[in-house]
Amino acid sequence: MWVWHSELSIGEPELRPTGRVMAKPPKFEPPRFIAIEGPIRVGKTSLADILAQAMNAARLRDIEDNPFLESFYEDKPGAAFKAQMYFLLHRYQKLLALDLAAHSGRTIVSDFMFEKDKIFAYLNLGNAELQLYEEYFARFAEQVPVPDLVVYLQAKPETLRKRIGKKNLPMEHQISDEYLEEVGKAYEHFFFHYQRSNLLVIDTSEIDFIDRNEDLQKLLRRLSEPVEGTQYFLPLGSASAD
Repeated sequence: MWVWHSELSIGEPELRPTGRVMAKPPKFEPPRFIAIEGPIRVGKTSLADILAQAMNAARLRDIEDNPFLESFYEDKPGAAFKAQMYFLLHRYQKLLALDLAAHSGRTIVSDFMFEKDKIFAYLNLGNAELQLYEEYFARFAEQVPVPDLVVYLQAKPETLRKRIGKKNLPMEHQISDEYLEEVGKAYEHFFFHYQRSNLLVIDTSEIDFIDRNEDLQKLLRRLSEPVEGTQYFLPLGSASAD
């Protein structure tokens, strides 16, 4: 079973001149709220499930049953705003209900962060809709917790397209290559400027942490070590995720 590196770093008791026995402090304080982010079919849910199990962590899941999403993919008038507001409200409610104090001794792993909502809003909404959306987002953002660590998963558009095909959800087949590329660029722009949390960037185009155990173990070892500021992870000799 994989455990945090810090839990392994507490050495033997140290005898001080006073005669008192002192335990060495851990090398670092592990993050207690981790959010996994990235574009559609990049592997957010899979990695969050793996981490939650490996770390015996509480699991926070993104909305999966937005009733307006299919109409949005079909490009029906007004569907984008309805879908976006539904996501905004329900993501806000999930994060607001997250009692970090109750889980103070346990890690929480989420497959979304609140700011992702704004990434898609800027892609999908018109100016008037976006102005109204911004008013709600600003109010909600002040109240939700901020992750200690964000893991940003990247992948090339062609890799995402293959994974969409493998998942084979009918409404996702309507996602155009142009939109998929726009989503990837929007994520890259957002995280290029992101500074609210420690950030680990992982290009999943060249690794397969789901079907290749070696890649998974390398990733788990990396996540058991400190991440300070923005850092990048791409293990040498990784297999293609295609």
